[in-house]
Amino acid sequence: MKKIIDTKNAPSAIGPYSQGTAGSGLIFVSGQLPIDPNTGEFVTGGIEEQTRQSLENLRQILESAGSGLDKVLKTTVFLSDMNNFAQMNKVYKEMFGDSNYPARSAVEVARLPKDALVEVEAIALEG
Repeated sequence: MKKIIDTKNAPSAIGPYSQGTAGSGLIFVSGQLPIDPNTGEFVTGGIEEQTRQSLENLRQILESAGSGLDKVLKTTVFLSDMNNFAQMNKVYKEMFGDSNYPARSAVEVARLPKDALVEVEAIALEG
């Protein structure tokens, strides 16, 4: 059975989609932009701040579903500029710790919603 994940601790979807869905033991989290859920605006700063906020939004959605970053199986990181890869990677490592890294793809895209520098989506285990 499919379950919709919705939390006030992360930004609401900016289109016709859910923050996340769960079913068959897996959680699928929609791409998270660097939006501060308290203000509805992008966090101030560059790629590091935007990566941290995107991953924090991801974490909040997972935790609201009884999961967490330690249960993430796969992420996809979308970057507006691959020159930001090293800085994104630094923050990504801080957020996920020194081990238990999920599988990951990181790709440069022509443009992200609202001209974000980064967007991150994930697949995780429930519970």
